[in-house]
Amino acid sequence: MEELDAFTYRERVASGVLVLIPVGSIEQHGPHMPLNTDVLLSREMAGAVAGATGALVAPPIVFGYKSQQRSGGGNHLTGTTSLDAATVVSIAKTLVLELARHGVRKVAFVNGHYENYQFLYEGADLAIRELRLDGITDLKVMLLSYWDFVGDDVIAELYPDGFPGWDLEHGGVLETSLMLLLHPHRVDMTRVADIPPAQLPDYDVLPARPEFTPASGCLSSGAAGTAEKGRLLLDGASAGMVAAIRGEFGV
Repeated sequence: MEELDAFTYRERVASGVLVLIPVGSIEQHGPHMPLNTDVLLSREMAGAVAGATGALVAPPIVFGYKSQQRSGGGNHLTGTTSLDAATVVSIAKTLVLELARHGVRKVAFVNGHYENYQFLYEGADLAIRELRLDGITDLKVMLLSYWDFVGDDVIAELYPDGFPGWDLEHGGVLETSLMLLLHPHRVDMTRVADIPPAQLPDYDVLPARPEFTPASGCLSSGAAGTAEKGRLLLDGASAGMVAAIRGEFGV
């Protein structure tokens, strides 16, 4: 989207184009992957969806909501740089309102950071409510976290010894495999922490208890990650999102 000139962009908007907004975070992903892993993967997923639907991809929302110990290692870890909930809500709401001002009526957030989802939802909901008060009733917003579109068949192939759950996949096989496929030069497999899935309590406590988080910052091992598994994940997740988007928007 940002590489278009304003007049070409206006033409695309007038044609009814869908705009995808990738959303990531700046968050530690262990010693083997970069802090912007969620940004890179959300943008790649959005790009794959755009290639199949003709959508425009907006610049990503780079910062995300605070990392939680039971899904991202915790916001106390060095490198993780996060936003408060109200800020995430405000950014999401403002972007929807701005796109609507341009004439966009189809928007989808492509989420790559587990903790973002409810705040993106709230921002979109507030924007739609405000637009309706102004008489704009034809805007639709979708929210998609790409891992929700990974099928059971792919999960069974990737995790033959049992699936730990997406919350414990932080820095694990999913992200490592996708990064090996899409950004292999940014992954150092000699530094992977080969650890069992983290044993975490069934509750949260504030301030965070650093001893709950494995020293690596990862909640499961990425040692079994491969580019081939990344291809399965990218193809499966993007196909699922494309089907859902076509069902809602008819693109």
